[in-house]
Amino acid sequence: MVWILRKFPLFVLAVCLAATGTALVRGALGFSDPWQRVAVLLAGLHLLWLLLETWTTVRSSTSTETATDRGTIYVYAAARAATVAAACLPSADQQTYHPWMLAVPVVFAAAVGVRLSAIRTLGRFYSHRVRVLSDHQIVRTGPYRWMRHPAYFGMALAHIAFVVFFLNTYSAAALMILLPTLVVRILVEERTLLTLPGYSEYAATHRRLIPWIW
Repeated sequence: MVWILRKFPLFVLAVCLAATGTALVRGALGFSDPWQRVAVLLAGLHLLWLLLETWTTVRSSTSTETATDRGTIYVYAAARAATVAAACLPSADQQTYHPWMLAVPVVFAAAVGVRLSAIRTLGRFYSHRVRVLSDHQIVRTGPYRWMRHPAYFGMALAHIAFVVFFLNTYSAAALMILLPTLVVRILVEERTLLTLPGYSEYAATHRRLIPWIW
């Protein structure tokens, strides 16, 4: 059971890769349709994102470090996989192209860019699991100048954009589970981060996820 739980992030990655790959192929087969062209672009960007984070996912699955996320990684990861898989389900309704849809891949790419920038800024301090290192430091550079959890901000915004484009009942329902789960995970993570010297002072001057709001 311990082995299965440790490898759970890899299972989620596989589900997301399969779902996104399916959407990419389906869009390519109907490439003459404007909606499908945007779908191919968005699915391709999502696939690239997954591949760019593959090493981090593999590292989290092989780590023997003690995590303090209280199981939130499993609920959070499952909700993420469900959101992506549901969004990539074939729709029985005819998808209609609108010019505003071109903005969705732009928003998605920007959100992923924020997340990847946050991961790169944290360096070895970043992990999919909640834990602190013996020499852990509070990072205040890069996107952490503006908020305490830019990686989660990018994750949330990217999935919102993805679901807005590939909208169906199931993807909307899954997103409504993912977002509250994300909030709970942030609160759990902060209980650990508050044990670090200087984090409470940093938290007093920076919002968690949305600048000037929360």
